[in-house]
Amino acid sequence: MSVFEGLSGKLQETLKKLRGKGRVTEKDVKEMMREIKLALLEADVNFKVVKDFINKVSERAVGQDVLESLTPGQQVIKVVHEELIDLMGKVPSKVTFSPKPPTVYMMVGLQGSGKTTTSGKLANLLRKQGKNPLLVACDVYRPAAVKQLQVVGGQLNIPVFSMGDKANPVDIAKAAVEHAKLKQHDLVIIDTAGRLHINEELMDELSNIKSAVHPHEILLVVDAMTGQDAVNVAQSFNEKLGVDGVILTKLDGDTRGGAALSVKAVTGKPIKFVGMGEKLSDLEPFYPDRMASRILGMGDVLSLIEKAQEAFDEKKALELEKKMRSQQFTLEDFLEQMQQLKKMGPLNQVLGMIPGLNAKALQNVDIDEKKMSHVEAIIKSMTKQERNDPSIINGSRRKRIAAGSGTTIQEVNKLLKDFEEMRKMFKMMAEMGKHGKKGLGRFRLPF
Repeated sequence: MSVFEGLSGKLQETLKKLRGKGRVTEKDVKEMMREIKLALLEADVNFKVVKDFINKVSERAVGQDVLESLTPGQQVIKVVHEELIDLMGKVPSKVTFSPKPPTVYMMVGLQGSGKTTTSGKLANLLRKQGKNPLLVACDVYRPAAVKQLQVVGGQLNIPVFSMGDKANPVDIAKAAVEHAKLKQHDLVIIDTAGRLHINEELMDELSNIKSAVHPHEILLVVDAMTGQDAVNVAQSFNEKLGVDGVILTKLDGDTRGGAALSVKAVTGKPIKFVGMGEKLSDLEPFYPDRMASRILGMGDVLSLIEKAQEAFDEKKALELEKKMRSQQFTLEDFLEQMQQLKKMGPLNQVLGMIPGLNAKALQNVDIDEKKMSHVEAIIKSMTKQERNDPSIINGSRRKRIAAGSGTTIQEVNKLLKDFEEMRKMFKMMAEMGKHGKKGLGRFRLPF
C-alpha cells in the first residue's frame, strides 16, 4: 500500500484530465474542485479543512495568471501542489534539543497508537544523529508495557530505565532524568501511559509528569488509521496538556490518510515524524513538500536518494559499475545488490517514490518480493565457485541447488537463464557506451 492510496489515485485521475489542456475554463476548474473535494472528504479529511482548501485553490486557479498562462493545466496542478504543502505545514518541523542536556521528550497518546514502539523508533533515529538516548518506562498500568519497552530497547541496544510497575510514574520520570545526568545521556524519551479514551485521570497524571520534569517537547503519537478521531484526539491533548508536535503512525496501512492532512490545520501543531511500517527503522521525518508530491504522483526523489545512501555503500557501487562494464558481474554481486535493495524497505514503498510510477501498477509488486527471496535462496545454495562461474553448474549441481533452496530445478534454470540475459544486456550497454549510443532495450530483472 502506498501512502493515501485511495486519495492519491483519485487526485491523480482528476489532475490527469487537466495536465495537457491548452485551454482551461472556470467551468473546468469548478468541475475539478468538485472531484477533489469528494476525494478529500472520502479520505476523511476534516470537513472545514476541505472547505478552506477548495476555496483557496479555486481562488488562485481561476486567477488571470493561471487561466491565461501558456500551460494552464500544469499551473492548476502547481496550485494544488502548493496548497497541499501549505495545508500540511510549509516547512518541515524538526524536533529541537535543549541547550542544557539532557533534552527530555514526553511521548503521549491513546492506547494502541503505537507509542511504545514509536519511542524506540525515535530513540533509534536520533541516535543516528549522534545522540545518546535513554528510554523511560512510565506506563505502569497496561500489562507488560514495561516489558514491551525493555524488549524494544533490547532490540535496538538502547538502555531502558524502569522501576517496575508498582512505582509512581512521576517518581519514575524524576529518577530517570537524574539517572540520565549521571550516565551522560543527552536525550531522555519518556513512554507514558495511554487510555482507551481521554479522561481526567490520564490528563492529571500527564500534567504531573510535565510539571515534575519540564519536558523540552511533548510529542503526541496518533494512529493515522483512526481518521477523523486522530484529529479530535490531537485537539483534546493539545487543549489539556499542550503538544509541541505530532507523530503519525501506521500511515502505510491506511486508505483514510486524511488525518495527516487535517492535523496541522485543525490543531496548529506540526507533524514531525511519520511511521511507515513495522520495522524499528520505519520512522521518517515528515516533509510536507515531499508528501504532497507523493500524493499527487510526482514521486519523492529526495527521500529515495536518502534511503539509497543509507543502504548502499558508495565504494561498492563504484566497484560494481566497473564489474558491469567489464562483464565480471557475478551472482555473488547480484546477491549483494538484492540485499542492499531490501535494506531500503518494502519494494512497493521504494518504487512508490519514483516519479511517474503509477500506484496501480505497483499493486502486484508484493508477489515479486516473494520471487526475490526465492532468488536469494537459490544463490545462497550455490558454492562460491558456482556463484562466480555459473557455467560449471551441470545437471546434478542444479538438482542439489534446488533441493538446498527449497525450490524447483525449473526455478534454478530460469534464474541462470535470466542472469545470462542480464549479463548480455550489460555487455550491450557497455558496447553502446563505447560507441556513444544510449538504450536499454527490453531490460528485465530475474525476479
